[in-house]
Amino acid sequence: MIAGVQGAMATEEWPFVLSSRQARAICEARAVGAATVAVSLDLGLTTLEVTLTPERALLPRDLWIGWDDLAAIAEREEACYAVRAPGEVERIGRFSEALRRHYSLFPTTGAPTILIAGFSMHRIKGTDPQQDTLAKVRAAAPLRGRILDTSTGLGYTAIEAARAPTVEEVVTIELDPTTLAIARDNPWSRALFTDPKIRQIIGDSYDVVPEFPPDSFSRIIHDPPIFSLAGELYSGAFYRELFRILRRGGKLFHYIGNLDSKGGGGVARGAIRRLKEAGFARIERRPEAFGVVATKER
Repeated sequence: MIAGVQGAMATEEWPFVLSSRQARAICEARAVGAATVAVSLDLGLTTLEVTLTPERALLPRDLWIGWDDLAAIAEREEACYAVRAPGEVERIGRFSEALRRHYSLFPTTGAPTILIAGFSMHRIKGTDPQQDTLAKVRAAAPLRGRILDTSTGLGYTAIEAARAPTVEEVVTIELDPTTLAIARDNPWSRALFTDPKIRQIIGDSYDVVPEFPPDSFSRIIHDPPIFSLAGELYSGAFYRELFRILRRGGKLFHYIGNLDSKGGGGVARGAIRRLKEAGFARIERRPEAFGVVATKER
């Protein structure tokens, strides 16, 4: 049985989150004798005023960070930190007991990505997670009706798809609740938990997708882990299920990886062949989005 998970969190419950970039800005302001500094406490989305005292940096909501903690954060460019209580700083990372992997939130110049066992789940070389997401969503455009996102991750795809006024609902599936726990601490993921158009499902897409009725979705954005980690999500059997639940005239965007690389090119050739065998037509390579678009014509 498909179980939906939806929830909203009040704004005051979100932690303040900062990376080395914001910690350095606070420390540099202290070094020049400033009494206050305007800095982002949500990884670049907004700016708030922080008051600087000899003992600590005072944040809104009666929270604060000690100077030793700020100095340590300023040196760690690979991590994000949450402030939930006065004087308490916690690195945003968790170990998945289910998959036996470590997850952590990794800062970029914009939206952060998630590292799973040290591997980034978004493209960050020459781009950023937000632009990576926009490329995938544009490949599936125009978005309308009900959308299926087969891999929630930090929720960027579901959030972006839900913004389209012609979209009624976005159903998004996540295998590991650990990922959603990281997303809850990520300021860029908040709409995943507050947008009423988004419905979350916790489960394996390979098992969940066959439970949907035929013709359930107008668009599917299929962004699975790499082939070596989730080969079943590149299988002919799974593609046939995606074809079954897609409405006639609907589109599937399938993220694969760099289509021009040796590994990505090989995976793409196999995927295109199996998509055709599953019934998809007009399969187009979309190298700018690192994937292919397939249409259901019958």
